[in-house]
Amino acid sequence: MTDRKADSMEAEAGTLREAVGNPGAPKWRQLTRLLTDWHFASRVLRKRLGLPVSMETEDRRVLEQVIFPYFMGDPGIRCVLFVGCDWYTRHYQQYFFAQVDYWTIEFLPERRKFGARQHVTGSLEQLDRYFPENKFDLVVCNGVYGYGLNTLEQCESAFSQCRARLRDGGYLVLGWDDIPQRAPVPLAEIASLRDFHKYSFPPLGSWRYLTDTPYRHTYDFYRK
Repeated sequence: MTDRKADSMEAEAGTLREAVGNPGAPKWRQLTRLLTDWHFASRVLRKRLGLPVSMETEDRRVLEQVIFPYFMGDPGIRCVLFVGCDWYTRHYQQYFFAQVDYWTIEFLPERRKFGARQHVTGSLEQLDRYFPENKFDLVVCNGVYGYGLNTLEQCESAFSQCRARLRDGGYLVLGWDDIPQRAPVPLAEIASLRDFHKYSFPPLGSWRYLTDTPYRHTYDFYRK
């Protein structure tokens, strides 16, 4: 087993313990996953029973084995912002972004441990408090829309801030679950996203890619 997989499995095990270890006070995000993601619920059950726990999900495979390598192979990508930290982001700086100026931002202070060395505790809607315009070459916003960005006002502000912090020609990758309970605002109604150009991502041949997951995790690619 590689160090990377071992690290990810250890992190997953910690998340599973946290999800089921205190049933009297579950966190809303973990509870939502238990109720809507049968793969995650299955892993929780297998963890409870002491059975092997599978780590692989198709959306994570696409992110880590297709999206990250493509952008990190582009010499023009020198400064990256990853939005939203959790157990699965803990190893990202070491394994994917060690050669670039890598930043993370997360609203919850307790998730600082899952972020980059250069980490900001704050909201996407207030990026101007922390970063100048035209700073980033790539912004990855995965699993935040529908998990914190829940209103049209929040989304308009957040994506407008992302665009302002991107250099001309910079990229925004938006990862989201295309199911009603996780898509609170139709993306087509968000005007600040229409200010971007839809970018046909070469490895996947489209600006929008639906992964083979029960929660219909989708990646959208935009360019300033």
